[in-house]
Parts: sequence; C-alpha cells; structure tokens
Amino acid sequence: MAVRPRRALRDGLEAVVAAVALTFLVRMFLVEPFVVNGVSMQNTLQNQERVVVGKLSPRLLPLHYGQIIVFHPPIAGAGDYIKRVIALGGQTVSMREGKVFVDGRQMPQPFLIHGGVSTADHYTMPARKVPQGDVFVLGDHRDVSDDSRYFGPVRLSSVQGVAFWVIWPLQDFGPIRQ
Repeated sequence: MAVRPRRALRDGLEAVVAAVALTFLVRMFLVEPFVVNGVSMQNTLQNQERVVVGKLSPRLLPLHYGQIIVFHPPIAGAGDYIKRVIALGGQTVSMREGKVFVDGRQMPQPFLIHGGVSTADHYTMPARKVPQGDVFVLGDHRDVSDDSRYFGPVRLSSVQGVAFWVIWPLQDFGPIRQ
C-alpha cells in the first residue's frame, strides 16, 4: 500500500517538472510578458501596461514599418526599450519638421500621440542610411522618447520580439494597434 503514495508523489513531481520546463520553453522561444516603462509610446501603449511579446517574429519573419518591438538599446546599463520600427537596414530615413521620410517617401504616422501629428514639428534630421542588420526606431510620443534619433540604429540581434497584445490592465486587453 505504500507504493501508491510514492507513485502519486512521483507523478505529481513529474507533472510539476514538465509544467516548469514547458513554461521555460514557451518564455524562451515563443512569447514573453513585458511591462511598458514610461510614456514614450503613448497613446498606443501606456506606462505600466503589460504586453505580450512574440519572440519568433523577428527570427522567422522580417520586421516591417510600424511594428512595435522590444530590444536592448545600444546604451550601457539600460534596460529593455519598446519602440516602433520606422526603417530597416538598407533604407534611408530622414525627418523634416516632424515628418518621417523613408527612402524619400513621407510615411503615415497615425499612431503619434497628438492625432498623427508630432508636437515636435520642428524636429529635422538629415538623411541617414540604416546599416544592414539594423533597424531605426522611434517612440509614438516623440517629445519624450529616447530613440534612434539619439542612440542610433538598433542591431537586429538586440531585438527580443514584437509586441502584439495588451494583457493588463483588463480595460485595454486586446491586440496592439500596429
């Protein structure tokens, strides 16, 4: 009769180990939660919102204009950042009076905090070619965003994943507007 409790204990431990291993694998390779820290992505994302980041996307599918990514910035000691992809490696990006141009074409920016218009309308940046293997990122609230205008392009190898779903707070639950 002592065999049954031992078997039940072993089965329970195996289930716990399997659950922990599965959770680890899912977080390592598929999805991971991320907490938005700061207001640089308003109004799309709010400070302290929790989002789900798909980790397969940047490895299997090429990134594109408008996607929101989580990455390690090229700043010593900085934590992960979350910003919007504006230009890819090989493209040329510039800004004139707050308007963004990629390869000479003005890009739509309906996601900007002030109804698609940057409040930093005076901001101008000369054309710069994004190196292959890099992306150029900007925040949606440009007035307060520390982004590629200041620290330069981001290496693709630094990209942790693509944010695609808000999970907290519950009133914001749903897909992220890309």
